[in-house]
Amino acid sequence: MIAASVTETIQFYHLDPMNVVWHGNYVQFFENARCALLDKIDYNYPQMDESGYLWPVVDMRVKYVRPCRFGQEIRITATLREYENRLKIDYLITDAKTGDKLTKGFTIQVAVEKATGEMLFASPECLISKLEIQK
Repeated sequence: MIAASVTETIQFYHLDPMNVVWHGNYVQFFENARCALLDKIDYNYPQMDESGYLWPVVDMRVKYVRPCRFGQEIRITATLREYENRLKIDYLITDAKTGDKLTKGFTIQVAVEKATGEMLFASPECLISKLEIQK
């Protein structure tokens, strides 16, 4: 499996009135790790656009295990789980120092032909060939 990780320090602007990270900010953390993963396979959003395909997120799940708090350094890891018919990316957020699990989740993206707006039921060859090289 191909994976990439990024680290982030929790800032004041990430917090909600209860002084823990607001639940909606986890989507941004996932996105940062997803972009690192897509960079690793040389198929991030500019390359998707150039290839003639859009990849909207059609499903996302988040499981909050423990809260993230101000000043905490977290590691967000994105792992590519499926790619033949869709992109399924798993996420794991851990405390960077202790390794304690804080949050997990996944996203699913599907290929949509840019010119027609039609969804594909199999991933396009331009993605498959990039991933075959990674094996």
